[in-house]
Amino acid sequence: MAETVFLVAVGLAAGALLLAGIRFARGPWAVDRTVALDAMTIIATSLIVAFALLAGRRIYLDVALVYGLVGFVGVVAVARYLEGGL
Repeated sequence: MAETVFLVAVGLAAGALLLAGIRFARGPWAVDRTVALDAMTIIATSLIVAFALLAGRRIYLDVALVYGLVGFVGVVAVARYLEGGL
């Protein structure tokens, strides 16, 4: 039962990643694309964590942590560039 709920949650996260990707591609403003990129980073990080739990490998948690940090720094850099401070 728990494994079924887990797989449904992963499927919903994958759907959310797809919707964020569509917003990233079609966003009329750079701010929309930045928010969509941040959402995609968060969702992808959660999928990596879910895969780590499913596979039982702790190393993937480190990968998710580094990916989340790099995504955060990237979004902050893009936001500073859009504001004219970079």
